[in-house]
Amino acid sequence: MNDRHALPQFATTSDGLRIAYYIDDFTDPWIDPPSLFLLHSAMSSSRRMAAMVPHLARRFRVVRVDLRGHGATEVPRGDQKLSLERLTQDVLDVMAHLEILKAHFLGASGGGYIAQQLAIHHPARVSSILLFASRPGFKDSNGAAWIPEMERTGLRAFIARTIEERLPLGQVSQGQVDWFLDEISRNNESFVRRFVQYMTTQYWMSDLSNIACPALIVAPKGDAIGNASAYQEMHGLIRGSELITYDQSHHNITDYMPDRCAADALEFLLRRAVPASAARQVSSA
Repeated sequence: MNDRHALPQFATTSDGLRIAYYIDDFTDPWIDPPSLFLLHSAMSSSRRMAAMVPHLARRFRVVRVDLRGHGATEVPRGDQKLSLERLTQDVLDVMAHLEILKAHFLGASGGGYIAQQLAIHHPARVSSILLFASRPGFKDSNGAAWIPEMERTGLRAFIARTIEERLPLGQVSQGQVDWFLDEISRNNESFVRRFVQYMTTQYWMSDLSNIACPALIVAPKGDAIGNASAYQEMHGLIRGSELITYDQSHHNITDYMPDRCAADALEFLLRRAVPASAARQVSSA
């Protein structure tokens, strides 16, 4: 298959796992651009966020990270911890590897969980968070019921059966649907089940009031996966946050609406999250 995506680079985490990351930077060479991390959803990889990169990488140093056990990142051993703290530390370890002290974080679904955790527990490292179809955990969902079905039919077949919760089939090509399923299938099935099962035990809505950085929440209005009403509650708890609602019920908005998602992200970043002097630099880039 002709692979048009960049080759990964690697950082080693504090527990010895090799984390894959990609840097997309088309900013002017005479400026020091702010860094923007893109954190993908569960059962995914950073490749699925590549369509947003052209909009963002002209103004930001974009760092796409493959989460623990996903994409080109190593799959942890069974005795290696899986927790929100560990997933958050992985991103901090990549930041240390790249000598990045502070960054913006754009997270889709499960990737947004990590962005939220960074903003709650490591505020000095976070310039802003941008959350796309990302609630505070997965405990308020039917995710626990997914696991037996995944085990019975296999990951690809399960996602294919529930694809209309994720993508609007009438608005996307069959080619994109097939690629979406192929990308999910590239992940280790056993670890995906472990990851999803763990996330169905986690929920931290009350902690969101501790977030002080600029925050954008982008929500599909009738999100078919989990509790769509949670987005309004998040908006009320995160002081000064902004909420944009898309008139959609399909969860994976960054996959089927990447241009709109990236445009809304960029507008927010330049207006709310980048200091005025830096904004003049990046907006002219």
